[in-house]
Amino acid sequence: MGRLPRLYVKCGLKECISHNIASVDCVVLEKNIEIWLKKGETLPEFIGKNANFLRREVYDRFHEYVDRTTSKMRTDAILVLPDGRTRIYLREGDELIILPVEGFSKTLIADVGNRVRKGDAFAAVTTRSGNIHYLSPPKNGVVIFIDEISNRPHYLYYLLPEDV
Repeated sequence: MGRLPRLYVKCGLKECISHNIASVDCVVLEKNIEIWLKKGETLPEFIGKNANFLRREVYDRFHEYVDRTTSKMRTDAILVLPDGRTRIYLREGDELIILPVEGFSKTLIADVGNRVRKGDAFAAVTTRSGNIHYLSPPKNGVVIFIDEISNRPHYLYYLLPEDV
């Protein structure tokens, strides 16, 4: 994987803005208005108290915002893919598909931001006996995170399913 996506997660006003100045990179959402602020930029005066604020977070912490028992998002989030133009909006309660990749040898085929279709391989696993198994998702979706579990070397793919 090359450059990492940027992750923004929902927070309170005070975690993002101090004295009308952005204390961190953040996104302000109010009705149909979306404002991207870099640290040190001034919050526009027309933004009301009912706006939603999302602060920039370390992308590798994405898994902390997903409830692994229900596979649902714990909070609102925005992923900005490395191309800088593609954005994936996640809402609290959105259900994700979490797919494990375990085996003797693992080859990741799909990367973050890739669309995978039901029946297409997103990873390959080689067994100790040399058999290769291609893993495919149960539904069409977009890869939004790949978690590497180091204490037991394997990966978890997080997919946002597409509405069918």
